[in-house]
Amino acid sequence: MKRLLILSFSIAFQLVRAQTPTSPTAGAVAVTSERVYSPSADEKAVLTTEKQRFDAQVKKDYAVLDQVLADDLIYTHSHGGTDTKQSYIQSIRDGKQRYDAIDMEEHKVRIYGNTAVINGICMVKAMSNGQTINSHLKYTDVYVRNGNQWQMVAWQSIKLAK
Repeated sequence: MKRLLILSFSIAFQLVRAQTPTSPTAGAVAVTSERVYSPSADEKAVLTTEKQRFDAQVKKDYAVLDQVLADDLIYTHSHGGTDTKQSYIQSIRDGKQRYDAIDMEEHKVRIYGNTAVINGICMVKAMSNGQTINSHLKYTDVYVRNGNQWQMVAWQSIKLAK
């Protein structure tokens, strides 16, 4: 009975610890009288991957998109439609989605073990099904580390009021 109790506490502790951010101010730069916060290597790697993905969408770089988008991606657009990795990349190939520019305006990266969450704001200039889109989007996306590569598994955005 004692062993079972110790095992239960150990498992519970590990579960709680796994949900604790590795850096409580991840992605933010805070200046205090004591120190300046510097993003971790993982935060920098995730942000680099995010920028590569945005650039690949504009440049139609399918090799990069294939690398940084996870096979089980769920991509929820600001209009409510949903794509998989395959359908999203295909929509760019077919010209249904054409990105002219994506400018990151704000972002905050938080790391939870092998998972990263980004909350950000970007300006998207694009064509979607023949309609011009110039939208400020507020988004949340989730990356998971797969070996040495961070891959996006989820994206969800909303349009900000003009």
